[in-house]
Amino acid sequence: MSSFSEEQEALVVKSWGSMKKDAGEWGLKFFLKIFEIAPSAKKLFSFLKDSNVPLDQNPKLKVHAKSVLVMTCEAAVQLRKAGKVVVRDSTLKKIGATHFKYGVVDEHFEVTKYALLETIKEASPEMWSVEMKNAWGEAYDQLVSAIKTEMK
Repeated sequence: MSSFSEEQEALVVKSWGSMKKDAGEWGLKFFLKIFEIAPSAKKLFSFLKDSNVPLDQNPKLKVHAKSVLVMTCEAAVQLRKAGKVVVRDSTLKKIGATHFKYGVVDEHFEVTKYALLETIKEASPEMWSVEMKNAWGEAYDQLVSAIKTEMK
């Protein structure tokens, strides 16, 4: 595993700390950014297939978006201490299998990374820096690498 420094950890912890209380709102913004960049990604979500509810009001999307953001950010926060990717309320095996089943490919992970970084930048503009972007990028890349290992 490549290194995730104490400095990177501190930046991730600080920015997540400022976003955490509004995780539902930021999670939804995160997913709306994904769909804005890649509208076709909507078809990867079974609960959006036959829905006429606007995305920003879809209760299932709100729940999913919040849980994904929280899982991603919590995995990032504990990355250095644990020395590996750890996810709460699920397993990497389960997440990997689900991503495999729905046909998630590298491009989806890239779009998601961009949307995540943009969301964090929007959530904590006064803290945002190249170092913070790199810290979150590294944490995200390690999470994705761990998920891809289980995509079968």
